[in-house]
Formats: sequence, C-alpha cells, structure tokens
Amino acid sequence: MRSALQDVKRAGAPDMRPEVVLREALEANGQRFTEQRAAVYRYLASTDTHPTADEVFTAVRAEIPDISLATVYKALETLVGCGLAVKLTYGDGSARYDSRTDPHHHARCLSCGAVMDVPGRLAPDALAGLGPVDGFDVQGYRLELVGRCAECAA
Repeated sequence: MRSALQDVKRAGAPDMRPEVVLREALEANGQRFTEQRAAVYRYLASTDTHPTADEVFTAVRAEIPDISLATVYKALETLVGCGLAVKLTYGDGSARYDSRTDPHHHARCLSCGAVMDVPGRLAPDALAGLGPVDGFDVQGYRLELVGRCAECAA
C-alpha cells in the first residue's frame, strides 16, 4: 500500500515539509487544509510514540488552545483517510496513531500501553508456514509483539 507521502515523492516534489505534504495530500483527497489539521499532523509527524487521540489533543492545545477533542478526532481520521497516518486499533476499543505509513511492525507494552516501532522486516516468505483460512480472503497482516517495556519490566 502506497502512502500519500510516497505519491508526493514519486511526483518529484522537492519540498517535503510537513505543511506541503499535508496540503497536497488533503487537496488530492478533496479535503481542505486547516490550521487545526496542520497542527495535528505536525505533532504526529514529530513523534514516534504512537499517541492516542487524547495525547494528541493535549499536545496540540499548547499551539491552539481552543481546539476541541472532537476536532482532533476528525483531523486524525482525515489524516488516516488521506494516507498520512495509520490508526492502530486494539480489541479493547482503544486506538493509537502513527505517521509512519510504510510497512513496519510494532511492539506494545502490556503494562503501560506504550507502542514502539520494531526495526527490520520479515522475509517475504515468513508467513508461508501459515495455511489458508477457509472462507477468508487475506488482504494483509499486522504483526504486533507484546510484552513489557524496559520501564515496566524494571
């Protein structure tokens, strides 16, 4: 799956500043550029902590004090829809957001919920040992390692 950032890079755009990437991705998807969306994207692109919407809201309020949590949620969903972010969902209904849209895997702490990128890649045939699932059309997969982060394990 290609990301909007990869599309901009392929087009030969010399300016890769987050504002430019955001504006072009939004326009390509029929969305308007707003300062609220820009602030959410700048924060998301500046962190590798995979924040929740509440964490994004808290961070962005420092820049835009009157932004609402609803606006942050809408901005995050717009970024996901435009291919500028990925929404990581969990069985308990929680979600975290990642501005890295390239294929990569995550590790999640079972104690504090922190999510980290896992370096490296699996070999293309790494999943070959898994058999087909009857009546199920596989569209992709998501690998998540679970355990305890260094702070929680101490």
